[in-house]
Amino acid sequence: MAKKVITHFTSKPKSIEERSAAGKALRRKTPIDQLGDFKPPARRVDPVAILEAQGKTRLKELVPIRYARMLASPFAFLRGAAAIMAGDLARSASTGIKVQACGDMHIANFGVFASAERKLTFGINDFDETLPGPWEWDLKRLVASIVVGFRFLKADDKVCKEAVKAAVKSYRKHMKRYSKLGHLDIWYSSMTKGDIIKTLPATARKALERIGSKARERTHLQVLGKLTDIVDDKYRLKVSAPFIVRETHSQKGRPIKEALGLVLESYMKSMADDRRALLEQYRIVDVARKVVGVGSVGTRCWIIFLVGSKDGDPLFLQVKEAQPSVLAPYIGKSKYTNQGQRVVAGQRLIQGAPDIFLGWGELDGIHFYIRQLRDMKGGVEFDPETVNLDNAIEYVKLCAWALALAHAKSGDAAMISGYMGKSEKLDDAMVRFAFAYAEQNEKDYNALKAAADSGRIKVARAEAGATE
Repeated sequence: MAKKVITHFTSKPKSIEERSAAGKALRRKTPIDQLGDFKPPARRVDPVAILEAQGKTRLKELVPIRYARMLASPFAFLRGAAAIMAGDLARSASTGIKVQACGDMHIANFGVFASAERKLTFGINDFDETLPGPWEWDLKRLVASIVVGFRFLKADDKVCKEAVKAAVKSYRKHMKRYSKLGHLDIWYSSMTKGDIIKTLPATARKALERIGSKARERTHLQVLGKLTDIVDDKYRLKVSAPFIVRETHSQKGRPIKEALGLVLESYMKSMADDRRALLEQYRIVDVARKVVGVGSVGTRCWIIFLVGSKDGDPLFLQVKEAQPSVLAPYIGKSKYTNQGQRVVAGQRLIQGAPDIFLGWGELDGIHFYIRQLRDMKGGVEFDPETVNLDNAIEYVKLCAWALALAHAKSGDAAMISGYMGKSEKLDDAMVRFAFAYAEQNEKDYNALKAAADSGRIKVARAEAGATE
C-alpha cells in the first residue's frame, strides 16, 4: 500500500504580498459595497418560530425566562437572536474568506479575563456558537449590535454612525498590522492592559482601571463569599429559585452528584496531564443548576463547588450544555462530534489565553463544556443612566481590535486586509448594513412582543438580571 504523502509542510507558502493580492482580487467577485446590502426576502422565516424551535431543545420551565430577558429591550433581543441573524447573514454576499467565527458577535460579548500567568487581557468571552465561517459575518453582527446597543444607551444616530465607523476603522487598522506579522508573532499576540492603555484617552483609562479592579476581585474566594452560605458548619451553594436551584436527580434519574461526577470523569479525559493532576486534588462539595445569559437560557448549566486542601481553597466550575452552532445549518456541521469540544477548540484557537480548566464532557448523550466560574473576569455594564458615550466609542474600538486579533489567529490576515484595502469603503458599507439590520431587529423584537401579548409564547413575570 502506497504511503500517503504529506505536502502541507513541503509546499512553498504564499508570501504576504501574494495573499494580500488574492484578497484584493476578491473585490471583483464580491465588491465591498455589496457587504452593506441588507434586504429581507418576502418569505423571510418567522423570527418567533426560530426561537420556538430552539426552545424545544431546552428545559421547558426555563424558556419563559429566556423570553423575558429578550423582551427587556431591542438590545437584549439582539443578544438572544443569534439564530435569527445567522439565517439573514447566510443570504448575504460573502467574500469566501473563512476564519474561526465567533458566531454570536456583539458588544456585550467582550471583557477582561486572566491568562494562565494571571495577567488581565481583553477579548471575546463567549464561544457557544463558534464555527469556521466568513469573517464578515462576525463584523456585521458586531456593527449591528453597536447601533442597537448605542440606541439602548440613548445615543442619537449621529453617534451610532460615528461608533460604527470607529469600530470598522479599528478592525481594518489592526488587521493591517497583523497581516505584516509572522504566524508565530500573531499566535503570541494579545491585548494586555499595557497594550490597551497606550491607545486610550485619560477618561477611558480610568474606566478600564475600574473594570480591571473588579475583575481582580472576582476570585474563587470572592465567589465563595457571594454564592455560598454556611449550613451546619459547612459551605453550601445559595439557592435562589428559579435562577439557582438544587435538584436531587438528573433527567435520567441519576443522583445529581453521581451525574456530575460522571460528567467530570468524561471531562478529565479532555484535559492535559498537568491540569488533570491539579483537578484531581479537589473534591465535590455541592452542585446547583443555574440560569445563565440571555441566548443561553434554557440550556442545562450547573455550578460545581469543589474544595482542595482546606475551606479556603475553593474551586467553582461551570458545566454548560453545548448544542450545535446556530451557524451549522448554513455552513455545515462541526468536525467535532462533541459540541463541547467544538466550543473549546474554537475558544482555544481565537481567545489567546483560555481558562486553564477549559474542557468538555458528555452525559447521557448531552454535550457540555466546562470552565471556571467568574475567575478574574469582568465586563462593561450597559447602563443608559451612567454610561459615558465617549468611553463607549473607545470601547467598541477595543472590541473591533479583539475581533481582528481573533480572525488573524484563525484565518488569513493578509487576505482579509487585502480585500478591505486602505479606503473607507468598508466603513461606509458597514454603516449601511448596521442601520438596516437595526431596523430589522426592532421589527423582530416587536414580533416577539406581539407573540407575548397574544399568548403565543409564555413569558416569566419576575425576572432577574442576566448572569454568567
